[in-house]
Amino acid sequence: MKHPLTMPAFEFTQGDSPLLISMPHSGLALTAEVEAGLSAQAKKLPDTDWFIPELYDFFSSLDVSCVKANYSRYVIDLNRPYDDKPLYTTKTTGLFPDILFEDSPVFDQGKAPNDKHKAFCKDEIWKPYHTIIEQELARLKAKFGYAILFDAHSIAAQVPMLFDGTLPDFNWGTNQGASCHENIANAVTQVVQPYYTQVVNGRFKGGYITRQYGQPDNNIHAIQLELSQATYLNENILKDHRYELDLQKLPVIKDQLKNIITSILQISL
Repeated sequence: MKHPLTMPAFEFTQGDSPLLISMPHSGLALTAEVEAGLSAQAKKLPDTDWFIPELYDFFSSLDVSCVKANYSRYVIDLNRPYDDKPLYTTKTTGLFPDILFEDSPVFDQGKAPNDKHKAFCKDEIWKPYHTIIEQELARLKAKFGYAILFDAHSIAAQVPMLFDGTLPDFNWGTNQGASCHENIANAVTQVVQPYYTQVVNGRFKGGYITRQYGQPDNNIHAIQLELSQATYLNENILKDHRYELDLQKLPVIKDQLKNIITSILQISL
């Protein structure tokens, strides 16, 4: 018997430009099996890409397509391959995360979902999400001659398990230049305001989505942005695992992100 989902795997809005924005880690929904087993720390959903849909809520005004995951990455990580082969040689989390970025368990001992539940999530959440990406990119390419995928993420400024020190504000990933035409990386980096810091292919070079769908030779391009949460969250309460938008930072970062997306739409490929 299938485990019922309380909502669709994703929300999709179709636009009329060559660009598709993907938000695989912003979901907050949990299945009953996952929720029942989460550790006290994991119940706060600390590794969520918090408020990404709110940061990009201008996308429809630019006629950009968008697919947004509804389920938490603790249910299944949509930016990992179906076969769960490791993407990184350094410590990381997989298709079904068992550790938090703070290096503590996702699930209480003996309470992780079973293999039947994992297979269900692969079929009912992972596959539909990736199917809509494939279909939309194919549609955009057929209509415009090329398609661009913008994989939108965010991450805490400091995650000692994953990297030393503090991340730049904007962390671009193009799989070392293999996932998109250089014009795209040039365009986005050139419009980032100088009061923000940025790096291309630093600690984050692009996850599964960027690597899988970025095929410049096939006129499909992909770029990932890991945005530091220091650019938009209220840092005074972050230490308590409380996640709120900083209303002073918010209009500044939204204006910056809109300029970035606009710069991509102005590229000729």
